[in-house]
Amino acid sequence: MAFEVKMPQLGLTMEEGTVTRWVKKEGEAVKAGDVIVEITTDKLTSEVESEFDGTVLKIVAQEGEDIPVKGLLAYIGEPGEAVGSAEEAPAVAPVEAAAPVVAAPMAAVAVTAGGRVRISPLARKTAAKMGVDYTNVKGSGPAGRIVQKDILTAAQTTSTAAAPVAAPAPVAASAPVVTSGSIELMEGDEVVKLAGMRKVVAERMAQSRREIPSVTQNVKIDVTNLMKFRKQINADLGVKYSVNDFILKAVAKALKNNKHILVTLDGDKIIKRAHVNVGMAVALDEGLIVPVLKDIDKMSLEEISATAKDLAERARTNKLGMDEYKGSTFSISNLGMFGVETFDPIVNQPDSGILGVCAVQDELVMDDEGNISKRQFMRISFTFDHRLIDGATAAKFELAIKELLENPMKILL
Repeated sequence: MAFEVKMPQLGLTMEEGTVTRWVKKEGEAVKAGDVIVEITTDKLTSEVESEFDGTVLKIVAQEGEDIPVKGLLAYIGEPGEAVGSAEEAPAVAPVEAAAPVVAAPMAAVAVTAGGRVRISPLARKTAAKMGVDYTNVKGSGPAGRIVQKDILTAAQTTSTAAAPVAAPAPVAASAPVVTSGSIELMEGDEVVKLAGMRKVVAERMAQSRREIPSVTQNVKIDVTNLMKFRKQINADLGVKYSVNDFILKAVAKALKNNKHILVTLDGDKIIKRAHVNVGMAVALDEGLIVPVLKDIDKMSLEEISATAKDLAERARTNKLGMDEYKGSTFSISNLGMFGVETFDPIVNQPDSGILGVCAVQDELVMDDEGNISKRQFMRISFTFDHRLIDGATAAKFELAIKELLENPMKILL
């Protein structure tokens, strides 16, 4: 009897995953423990291993498809063994070019034996947001399951049908207009699916902007002494502490003394966080991931430096565990290394605040006696949830960070 390979649940909140790449193809032999497919879920790309010896008889979920937890991915069994049923591969009837477009009848919609429409959790949420009645939508996923692109197509079709039709402008026969959704494409444009980590980042950022009335406050800090202090420590101890290590240590200390920043809104309740867990944004080619330094206020500068470097490296090589990017109570995004002078970071929910760290810049300063000297300055941008944190409260927290960074010995005391 053939075995089913199903989408694993890699976290309590995981609802579905995206098939990124099939490592094994149909007809290939596999052994228990062999990696057969890569999936992207939330902010991780994970490998799914075979639990059985045999041959990949049939791949049900194609690359790029969103599959719910426990959804069928493939069959593994003996060569030539019959698998699946006609229901698993939705038949697509050929459509003649001149045929009029009509609403799909209920019989064409994927329905389970119990009368429930097969639809992915993400597609259901999208339908609710866009006001689409998915009971009349024909699914293009496995077994006729409705996926997000079906909802988006239905919404676009409805919008197009309802809009007044204007007289089309003449188009030269040699230059046909090609569109992707509502965007007109030009020669050389490439269309790729919004998927995986990039898709998750897009959804989280949009959700944060919609739900949080955020405010960003900027403070300018003289880090001349910090830069000299860091250079001296690195030379004396033979270490390589980064500016970011000192910033993490300073923020941890400021948070420990300003616990009112460590709060979360849960409906009509405020959760006062007991732990100083700082999420550190790490930029990847495919998106953004935020590994967490837990109980950072209890760490030495040496421990912070080692932990931050280890988390960042494993984030870039996709070797983080699920629990290593969860549980933050505050976040930091450092774009100073890219020369960014100021920016407004977006709150990483469910945190109530995020600190943006900007570039260190040289400036000429005149003192009270008219003497001019070169100093080094850095700006920090604190974005916070104004439902939980007031402007004056935020300012006091920023001033606490400023005091520490301008007097680096206090960071270590």
